[in-house]
Amino acid sequence: MEIILLENIINLGKIGDKVQVKNGYGRNYLLKKGKALRYNKENQEFVNKKKVELNKKNLEIKNKFLEIAKLVNNKTFLFTKESKENGDLYGSIKPKEITNMIKKKINADVSPSQIILKDELNKVGLFKVYINFHSEVKASVSIKIDKIQSK
Repeated sequence: MEIILLENIINLGKIGDKVQVKNGYGRNYLLKKGKALRYNKENQEFVNKKKVELNKKNLEIKNKFLEIAKLVNNKTFLFTKESKENGDLYGSIKPKEITNMIKKKINADVSPSQIILKDELNKVGLFKVYINFHSEVKASVSIKIDKIQSK
């Protein structure tokens, strides 16, 4: 499926780019979320006319995310969980828990889909987690997991 991007998308392209994507990704995500239009002459002309406006909107969104990224970047969040003797947790920490902690501690809105986990957070220790706010705005936080001290 050929589409025209209405916003910058990581690993895909910039505003106004004509790109080829799989039908499901294009139809179910890009078109549905208003991130792209189907490619045709009319849409190409429409995007060319609106490109300045789209770039301005993209810059506003980017600046908003830059502010949030400054708040959370390089911060450490502490989780205490029950764990086995060897340090394995009885479950793992999910992106939703991380976003709730960020909201609680520094009142910043981060969606779970923006959190990039390289590995499962299922052991006691310190982990680096990346947050992808925007195609040009990223942050990293540390997640420290301690076990609950038994009495």
